[in-house]
Amino acid sequence: MCGIVGIVGKSPVNQSIYDALTVLQHRGQDAAGIVTIDDGMFHLRKANGLVRDVFHNRHMQRLTGQFGIGHVRYPTAGSSSSAEAQPFYVNSPFGIAFAHNGNLTNAHELQDEVFRIARRHINTTSDSELLLNIFAHELQNCSGLSLSPDDVFKAVSTVHQKISGAYAVVAAIIGIGMVAFRDPFGIRPLALGKRKTEHGDEYMVASESVALDAVGFTFIRDVAPGEAVFITESGQLYTQQCAQSPSHSPCIFEFVYFARPDSFIDGISVYASRVNMGRKLGQKIAREWANKDIDVVIPIPETSMDVALQIANELQLPYRQGYVKNRYIGRTFIMPGQTMRRKSVRRKLNAIKSEFKGKNVLLVDDSIVRGTTSEQIIEMARESGAKKVYFASAAPEIRFPNVYGIDMPSANELIAYGREIEEISELIKADGLIFQDIEDLVEAVSEENNDIARFETSVFDGNYITGDVDQSYLERIDTARGESAKSSSIQTELSNLEMHNLDSDME
Repeated sequence: MCGIVGIVGKSPVNQSIYDALTVLQHRGQDAAGIVTIDDGMFHLRKANGLVRDVFHNRHMQRLTGQFGIGHVRYPTAGSSSSAEAQPFYVNSPFGIAFAHNGNLTNAHELQDEVFRIARRHINTTSDSELLLNIFAHELQNCSGLSLSPDDVFKAVSTVHQKISGAYAVVAAIIGIGMVAFRDPFGIRPLALGKRKTEHGDEYMVASESVALDAVGFTFIRDVAPGEAVFITESGQLYTQQCAQSPSHSPCIFEFVYFARPDSFIDGISVYASRVNMGRKLGQKIAREWANKDIDVVIPIPETSMDVALQIANELQLPYRQGYVKNRYIGRTFIMPGQTMRRKSVRRKLNAIKSEFKGKNVLLVDDSIVRGTTSEQIIEMARESGAKKVYFASAAPEIRFPNVYGIDMPSANELIAYGREIEEISELIKADGLIFQDIEDLVEAVSEENNDIARFETSVFDGNYITGDVDQSYLERIDTARGESAKSSSIQTELSNLEMHNLDSDME
């Protein structure tokens, strides 16, 4: 999962893009990048790290221009190589900078085609660079030294026909303008905004509406599934549906975990959907756990707080903050590598012992993925004096790999894979475990927008919306993930060895 931003303005955009990326930091903490265009030149800064650490005054001063894009990266395959930080760019045609949120499911097949037909070299393992080159090749087929809106929309239409998967894209083309488009299922989100100035209208696209709010843009609407948005450098806006058969099926995990509560995605308040999740789960707990002697409801900060408060209201139980979060530690779920996640949990959370001592507590989390964090949080509750620790998940059991841009592609890493609830409960050492029903989850989100008939729910039910994911595909990405992890481990060992040798030399 990543965050993308693009602005066509009437004044310098570097600060606005920076501010928008800080608001989207929750979507990716591995790397950040900004490209601006000024006087026919790209100005690029990208590196591994948080937004605040990647961009210093000297970088911001050279990111000149009234037009640019930005990206925060989350490594979907466990890699944290700085070579895969975005935006990417190619020199031909025109000069294109490109940022992508999502994951392609036919990248393996496309790589060969890009080399044989387009004669383009892909320098990283990132499917975002692959998507950029496919888009660039389609623009290359347009005649002339400029691009009309029809040329842009024709290129996007062909891209839709060639690629499969989840993608929200923003591209900056030198001398032309900004292009943004969304996959035909609308799996990954993309919002369009506008800001009026004395010099004319400015336009912005971003992964979440909250980024528009942060820099003073007014939300216009969500980019429709399969739709392309083209904004010229002079600020003229053009839009067109470019997919043959679009079908709106947004990723439901955006509402469970990824998106900020103050965002609206596809007409749905993320906050309201989480309140609905709490109501549904609270009603299930009341039905099925009437005999449980629960004293207090405690959320696992922060995503589950709205859910837990509503559960407490349904159960007519006290709601308490039992854990304090260290806000200077990143979200453990999106950290690269299991070892890093495991080490970060106790640095990230600390228990308020008085809220646990002598009580039977109901802990509430947004979901259980690998189970590592859940087990350690339950252990902390017991160490703080809890008599019994019950655990509730606002999401159903995650039993299937995700192939659309969330870092859980290996079934073997999922604690619910091949296990029943009782076994999962034993593994995380809970006195009781309850999950949201998938029907209730879908209803909780769709209550906010009845126009969406279907959500992307593959991690819960194994139904992959793009229709091109089978067992052989899952086995292939599982193998690739293992090889990537092995390579990363070797690189870490080499780096440690180099540091050891350097220390020895210094001594």
